[in-house]
Amino acid sequence: MAIFLDENSKVIVQGMTGSEGMKHTRRMLKAGTEIVGGVNPRKAGTKVDVDGVSLPVFASVQEAMAETGANTSVVFVPPAFSKAAVIEAIDAEIGLVIVITEGIPVHDSVAFWNHAEAKGGKTRIVGPNCPGIASPGKSNAGITPADITGAGPIGLVSKSGTLTYQLMYELRDIGFSTSVGIGGDPVIGTTHIDCLKAFEADPETKAIVMIGEIGGDAEERAAEFIKDHVTKPVVGYIAGFTAPEGKTMGHAGAIISGSAGTAESKKEALEAAGVKVGKTPSETARLMREVIENL
Repeated sequence: MAIFLDENSKVIVQGMTGSEGMKHTRRMLKAGTEIVGGVNPRKAGTKVDVDGVSLPVFASVQEAMAETGANTSVVFVPPAFSKAAVIEAIDAEIGLVIVITEGIPVHDSVAFWNHAEAKGGKTRIVGPNCPGIASPGKSNAGITPADITGAGPIGLVSKSGTLTYQLMYELRDIGFSTSVGIGGDPVIGTTHIDCLKAFEADPETKAIVMIGEIGGDAEERAAEFIKDHVTKPVVGYIAGFTAPEGKTMGHAGAIISGSAGTAESKKEALEAAGVKVGKTPSETARLMREVIENL
């Protein structure tokens, strides 16, 4: 089992013919992802050869879905055009759209998130500014390296791409059901809580790693959800314990307001919900290793 992305996912790439889109299409194909085409209105009707695989380019997401049965889109479209690309995917009612693009204006993210809600929530948005979703041995949609871990019983949800990779590598001998990079922007589609709910329902996920960071209250809200709804062991890490007070750090979402949003306040909220919280990524990996050994 996996959440959101598995061996039945048929993936299209919006922006496939651009340099980033092509580079990562090649990497996703090598990872075993079933990529069925790309979308670029200016190159519709052409085919692109990617390491011997001929991929059609469609004029729209709707056309790509009709021709290929695609149910997932990965967006590698520049920030100025990302809102239009995501709204197009939502209007086509594709089931999952993973927005890799960094630097999308917050009001654009708000616009496409609200559009998805207005359309009945038929399209799950992951991101923006995220590494995507990896279900080792099944599918990899985004920029997460495919060779740093294998399949296993750990579910991972993270705001940080780099820390996602580190935890996957440090726990590679145990392996992961799915890793979801949700992104660190102030407005994102899929949240920690969405992923926790899905991992709780997945029979092959036995334990969960949750990576957060300073700023906002997403981790505190996730702690409340864990306390009330999650029966599986959760290990957490909050990036930013050493961040100087009063400074905006890293992701656009990492803004501290008074005592709320600090690493310490998030750690306390999670520990109150029964979550073991590491002070470093390596300590977090060690805590998860102990959890798995005691299952």
